[in-house]
Amino acid sequence: MSAYRTGDPLDRRRFLTAAALRGATVIGTGALSTGALSTGALGTGVIGATALGAVDADAAFAAPIRSLDPAVAESAFAEGRITAINQDVLEVAGSYGDHARVRVTNATSVWKARATTAADIETGDGLYARGLPLPDGTLAADAVWVNIVNLHATIRGIEKTRLHLAHGQHEIVGNLMAQTTSASYGDASPTADLSRLTIGQSAQVLGAWRPSDGSVDLVRVAVAPGAGRRR
Repeated sequence: MSAYRTGDPLDRRRFLTAAALRGATVIGTGALSTGALSTGALGTGVIGATALGAVDADAAFAAPIRSLDPAVAESAFAEGRITAINQDVLEVAGSYGDHARVRVTNATSVWKARATTAADIETGDGLYARGLPLPDGTLAADAVWVNIVNLHATIRGIEKTRLHLAHGQHEIVGNLMAQTTSASYGDASPTADLSRLTIGQSAQVLGAWRPSDGSVDLVRVAVAPGAGRRR
């Protein structure tokens, strides 16, 4: 497995954009020592859903909070395309030719454009998981982000139910979701008002890739300070 520790000076956003562009997330799997793990910390092999940090979409790109419990080791990560689901274990083909086995339970936080459950995880999805390695080689996940992407793009077209985005040489369709998609204008708090998005704006896009057609379900579209002002 390729190693990825929380302290590595890597930009996760740069890697995770590959979910929309190549059909798989690109983050190395963390392989940490299990010596610091104890039965008391893991119980039956499942850690608490917030033991390693926040579990919302933004938490995928932030350094997890270091646990105050000395029995809980630093978190590890697994990534790739889900090739099979065997009960509570996800078989994951990593982006560097490695393989990971991710264990999920009802204590695992799951994000797939919204907070959901493991029942929404499907074969073929891209996965980014945070958790602790177990002696059997599986990763006990406290949080799983499914098909998450966070990329910088330019708005090229606006329709009632979607945005047309350009990311480098890639054209991406962003699906606008009622009750879910929000916009952030400068330093202002996210709002459901999308009317100030305009063609030509540069935007940071957070969302979930759809393997079926390569589009992205938009969760948040953030434009630079000063953008989106009515004249």
